[in-house]
Amino acid sequence: MGPQGPGRRSGPHLSGIKSNQQAGIVRIFGKVRHRPSASWRQATDRAFTLIGDGRYEDAGALLTRAADMEPWLSESWFNLALLHKFRHDWEQARAAGLRAVALLDREAGAPDWWNVGIAATALQDWPLARRAWQAYGLKVPGDGSPSGEPLGMNLGSAAVRLSPEGEAEVVWGRRLDPARIEVLSIPLPSSGRRWGEVVLHDGVPHGERTIAAGPDGTTRAYPVFDEIELWAPSPVPTWVVLLEAATEADRDALERLAADAGYAAEDWSSSVRLLCRTCSESRMPSDEGDGEHLDPHDHSEPGHPGPLGHRTAGSGSLWVPERECGIAAPSALVRGLLDGWVADSPDTREWRDLEEVC
Repeated sequence: MGPQGPGRRSGPHLSGIKSNQQAGIVRIFGKVRHRPSASWRQATDRAFTLIGDGRYEDAGALLTRAADMEPWLSESWFNLALLHKFRHDWEQARAAGLRAVALLDREAGAPDWWNVGIAATALQDWPLARRAWQAYGLKVPGDGSPSGEPLGMNLGSAAVRLSPEGEAEVVWGRRLDPARIEVLSIPLPSSGRRWGEVVLHDGVPHGERTIAAGPDGTTRAYPVFDEIELWAPSPVPTWVVLLEAATEADRDALERLAADAGYAAEDWSSSVRLLCRTCSESRMPSDEGDGEHLDPHDHSEPGHPGPLGHRTAGSGSLWVPERECGIAAPSALVRGLLDGWVADSPDTREWRDLEEVC
């Protein structure tokens, strides 16, 4: 699992980052200052209560007042940067974040730098993004221009929760850098997202997905990050089609055919299940479970295989030839892909009801 980003900080007495727990002091530029006032703490705590209720304007007024009370505390500006991140006001997030890091008393690893990195990435301020990730303690390859995107960080795969405040959907993707994921699954149309899009995501994972890593039963865990906003759209539309695939091998052949063409097909009848928020934000296996029972975390209606829940072949059920499949491909190519798939084995394959959905 990758490094985690920052969360709320309510001051040195709570964060422990710059605090002396016994003496209750904070050092800034080598000078000793007392911990922030009770008024500062009350304003900050009240502000985060308001943020939890979505009252960002009122919270902003309180956090601005707190910064006026204690302008030499990096926490004052960290909290303002966090608020501006929630509001997607990236110019203000960058400005407040830079004030926060200017007041830090340590050189590397501070979560303040992570928020600066997110804001810089949102603004495509690549020199600052590189500086932020390096200051946080991450290795940024030197390939390419220092003013270009920080490419080649090799952060691997992860999952991202699209539309976390709405009809949230967790999909797989490739991490381009600490704040961006390229979506490699085909999202459902309700998410409003497409295959190949790049989304900006938050730093703290909310949940994990595990995949069996070998025959000995070991698993590998991948973090689930929450989407903040769309960073780069995809021109490739999403289609839904009903397949008649006599076997799993027939279904797999379509997915390979699409991948070979540079696009994607995904059997939504097998890959999608409905989870409650608590389960979605926990440590979950990426398949549907083992043995003779349905996955207890699958909250779809029992006995109805399909997009919301199903039994895998390992649970003893028969393969269902009718499959609902998502396809990400240009309109000029999608029918040719499907016709070519059928032509390779006309006795075991059919398609119908193709519709563009996103």
